[in-house]
Amino acid sequence: MKNMIWALSLTAVLAGCASGVKLEDVPVVDKSGTGVTQAGTMGANGNAAGVAKSGVTGVDLNSAANSVATGPANGRIVYFDYDSYAVMSSDQTVIETNARYLKADKTRHAVVEGHTDDRGGREYNLALGQKRSEAVRRALGLLGVADSQLEAVSFGKEKPAANGSDEATMAKNRRAEISYR
Repeated sequence: MKNMIWALSLTAVLAGCASGVKLEDVPVVDKSGTGVTQAGTMGANGNAAGVAKSGVTGVDLNSAANSVATGPANGRIVYFDYDSYAVMSSDQTVIETNARYLKADKTRHAVVEGHTDDRGGREYNLALGQKRSEAVRRALGLLGVADSQLEAVSFGKEKPAANGSDEATMAKNRRAEISYR
C-alpha cells in the first residue's frame, strides 16, 4: 500500500512539473513576410539581394562606437514573448546588424546570453534561457557567422535587466544579449 501511494505521489509531482513549451526546436518567426536573407549578398541598389529595402542603415565597421568592446551601436538585445524562445521578425534588424559586424572580422567573438523573467523554477528558466541564446546563435549562423565566433550561455532569471513585478518590467528581462569579447 505504501508503494502504491509513493508511486501515485511521484506521478502527481512529475505531472505538475510538465510544461507545454517544446524546448527541442528553435523556430525563427517571420510574420512580416519579408523573409530572412542567408549570406547578406547585396544587390546593385545596396539592398540584400531579393529582399525589399528594410530601412536598416549600414554599419560603419571602423567607427569608435563599434569597437570590439561595444559591438554595433544600434542594438545587441533580442526580446522574447512570455514562455517562448522564438526569434520575432521585429528583432531581425538587430540580428542582421550583429551578423554583419561579426562577419567583417573573423577574429571577433560573441557570447549570446539568454535571460528570463522571474516566473517559473530555476531549472526551467535556465533551460529556457539556453534555448533563447541558442535561437539567436542559430539565427546568426543562418546569416553566415561562423560557429567558432559564437557561444551560447544561459543565466535564467539570475541577472534581471529590471526589477519589478509588472508586465513591462518582466518583458525587459525576457531577452538574449549579444556580448563581445
